[in-house]
Amino acid sequence: MTLRRSAAAAAAMVLLSGQQATPAPPSTRVEQGRIEGVALPSGVDAFLGVPFAAPPVRELRWKAPQPRAAWTGVFHADRFAPECLQPLRGSRQNHYFGEEATSEDCLYLNIWKPRAARKAPVLVWIYGGGFNIGSASMANYSGEPLARDGVVRVNIAYRVGPLGFLAHPELSRESGYGGSGNYGLMDQIAALHWIRRNIASFGGDPDNVTIIGQSAGSMSVSLLQQSPLARGLFRRAVGMSGSSFGGMLGPAPLAMAEQQGAALAKDLGAATLAELRALPGDKIAAAQSPRAPIVLDGHVLTGTAEAVFAAHRQSDVPVLIGYTRDESFRPFGPLADRAALASALRSRVGDKAEAVLAAYPGEDVARIAADIARDSTVGMQMADWARYQLRYGTQPVYGYLFTRRHPYAPGITFSDHDPATVGAYHTGDVPYWLRTRDSLNLFRTTRNWEPGDVALERDMAEALLAFARTGTPVSPSIGRWPAASRDAPRLVRLAPNSAIIPWPHFADMALFAGAAASAEPRARPRD
Repeated sequence: MTLRRSAAAAAAMVLLSGQQATPAPPSTRVEQGRIEGVALPSGVDAFLGVPFAAPPVRELRWKAPQPRAAWTGVFHADRFAPECLQPLRGSRQNHYFGEEATSEDCLYLNIWKPRAARKAPVLVWIYGGGFNIGSASMANYSGEPLARDGVVRVNIAYRVGPLGFLAHPELSRESGYGGSGNYGLMDQIAALHWIRRNIASFGGDPDNVTIIGQSAGSMSVSLLQQSPLARGLFRRAVGMSGSSFGGMLGPAPLAMAEQQGAALAKDLGAATLAELRALPGDKIAAAQSPRAPIVLDGHVLTGTAEAVFAAHRQSDVPVLIGYTRDESFRPFGPLADRAALASALRSRVGDKAEAVLAAYPGEDVARIAADIARDSTVGMQMADWARYQLRYGTQPVYGYLFTRRHPYAPGITFSDHDPATVGAYHTGDVPYWLRTRDSLNLFRTTRNWEPGDVALERDMAEALLAFARTGTPVSPSIGRWPAASRDAPRLVRLAPNSAIIPWPHFADMALFAGAAASAEPRARPRD
């Protein structure tokens, strides 16, 4: 019996790799049965759309992921599975290509492995998208480039939006632990369990797994570090531009989240949980009712990030974390001068405004406003993560600040941004870390890459690979990265002229404590 895949898909994967030779398909065995992938001409074997859990549909909607049933014959893992059901839009944040197929049946992962892999380090990517959108198969996240460098790369999918993050009184009553919500996080944990049990079949080392995420994926990494259910499933953690520290996206109290879930059900016209489960998934995914994505459910999450770390209940592993220079979740509008900035600050931080202005001196108001907007949101999230790791953990923290503005080709325009003002934006560092910068056709037509970008990609990818192998980032231009310290924290400024610098405004970010408010990330440039 042959499962699920078309024979023509192998040819499509050759196009994805950009090369033409077609070696024999690789195969192996996982706990559910025999599986066959695609041999790419680059020397990488790809296993795409590999199921790690049962489809979370019908009675399994809003339940913890269940084991996938075994199959007979061969499962052909030769093309990507649909992404998890989410709102369709013409210009989706964090995506670089058009819409993909979507489905509630979406708990799959993609694996790229060197053909001769033996106990290779495993890098597991968790996508971003505000816990509302996201894809494990977009080209910017391809695992093929790093797999060529000798690691096993895995992208995992997880439920998003109200299908993945919904609390409800009836769901809490039926759960067996008195809570609900966080199903998307449970999917991530189930995928990590599957990886631990099966990755050796792909040449990976189950005892050397590094989890990596960006934006909401980075927030997920910080949450997994806190969750008792994820303990022992990873050895190292990498977070790029997001965490549950800093007061912006901490878990909501269960009672509040349950009230929001009940209100959403009412808005959808569902009087009972059975009626809610009978609704079409796309109608639920499109619901606009206010909803906290992360819930203090007492099961996946037992406390805030700060409380878990202070009690030494976190997974105490080395972390590599950082952010980009020009990202912010709460940007200021145009400001004429420092007086205008002072007025805007008073509305945000109250009587701390003068102290903030003193900590950020200078006359370039636009630059100062951008630095404050960044540091009061994502900067504080990452600095607090480092601060708590340094205070309550034993393992090192390595920090970075990505400052490279992509070199746009002449004539490039964005629908909602002036290219001349687009700096080192949110997500702009990802293609350098994952070595996908030159594998994206869109980047080839919109960027005039320079020798400095080639060198920077080598620096960042090599640092990530070294961290996955040994727990210490090492790059050609910097050498061994310094671990941050409590007294004088340093990080690596990532640019064509990368350098070790003091962590900018590390102590000053404490001024924003208590002033952060939940907000949607700023729109990204349409690449």
